[in-house]
Amino acid sequence: MARAIAAALAALAVAGAAGAEERRLPVPAVTIRAGEVIKDEMITERAFAPNLLGVALFIDARPTLVGRMARRTLLPGQPIPSNAVEDPWAVARGAIVKVIVEDSGLSIVTYGSALQSGAVGALVPVRNTDTGVIIRGIVQPDGTIKVVDG
Repeated sequence: MARAIAAALAALAVAGAAGAEERRLPVPAVTIRAGEVIKDEMITERAFAPNLLGVALFIDARPTLVGRMARRTLLPGQPIPSNAVEDPWAVARGAIVKVIVEDSGLSIVTYGSALQSGAVGALVPVRNTDTGVIIRGIVQPDGTIKVVDG
C-alpha cells in the first residue's frame, strides 16, 4: 500500500514538472484561409507540452501574427509554423504596376505586369507592357516597383 502511494506521488510530481515546462503558443481561434490577413480576434492561446511540438519552429508571440497573411489554411487550436505566414502582399501576381527607374536625377515611369506577388521590400520580376522586357525591382509601400540600378 505504501509503495502504491509513493508511486502515485512520484507520478504526480512528474506530471507537475511536465506542466511547468508547457509552452503557451498563439493558435487560431477560427479557421484562417490562405491569403487571409490575420486579425487579433482570430487568435487565442493554448498550452502545449514541449514533446508534442517536435522540432518545428512555431510562432510564439501574438504580435508576430497580427497583420500578417496566412500562406496556407490554419486550423483552430493548432500551433502556427513560422513558415505558414508572411507579410501581406503590396503587389499581386498579374497586376499592372507602376515601374519607376531613377538614375542621376532622371526619373522614368512606365507600367508593367508583376510576374510574382510580393510584400513591401521584396524583389519581384515585372514584364514591361510596352517592350516585353523583364526587369526586376523592389516593391514600395505604395505598390509601385522601383528599379534599383536603372
